[in-house]
Amino acid sequence: MTWNWKTAYRSFYYACADEPEDIIIYPQQTALLVIDIQKTYLESKADAEEDRRWQPFFQRMNHTVIPNTAELIELSRQQGIEVMFARIACQTENGRDRSLSQKKPGFNYLLLPKDRYDSQIVPELAPVGDEITVLKTTDSALTGTNLRLTLQNMGIKRVIIAGIFTDQCISSTVRSLADESFEVLVVDDCCAAATDEIHQRELEIINMIYCHVVRKDDLKNMLL
Repeated sequence: MTWNWKTAYRSFYYACADEPEDIIIYPQQTALLVIDIQKTYLESKADAEEDRRWQPFFQRMNHTVIPNTAELIELSRQQGIEVMFARIACQTENGRDRSLSQKKPGFNYLLLPKDRYDSQIVPELAPVGDEITVLKTTDSALTGTNLRLTLQNMGIKRVIIAGIFTDQCISSTVRSLADESFEVLVVDDCCAAATDEIHQRELEIINMIYCHVVRKDDLKNMLL
């Protein structure tokens, strides 16, 4: 079936809803926010079986998400769209300033001091010049930083989202932005969850109510 962002990823709530109107992107009122594409998430797992389990995620990141996001960043720079980044990073070496969710044992346990190698953004997507990076110890890039104020100060009304993980930091950020009345676009082929199933399910959940889910090539047709 041919991709159509207006009809894709429809949840039960929006299965019968009218198609949304065409989207026009005004570059000076738009920011691209790249979330948590950090070196730590591209590292091989110490346990061989666990590493095998994560291979589909690594493949999607290396062959789809990172190359597509690099193209999206370049397009945004060319068009005058503000390029911004968020990354998980704590201010202290022992992580005592982290939120509770990052202190709990399990996958979400994260100790990433801000200056450590593995907390940095992958080199293919590194910020340039005075592009803003916010540091967070929360899932949402909005609630745990001064991002809200920064976006308002710059006159931003729409935020384009790329990054990981779709069902965690992407979803939390999207919901927070929507609650603050920002228009949000999530770029399907510039995002990933641990599995494609989780990724697609979460996009279905957040689409139409908190954001519109599009693909990288759709954005070119939306630019004013």
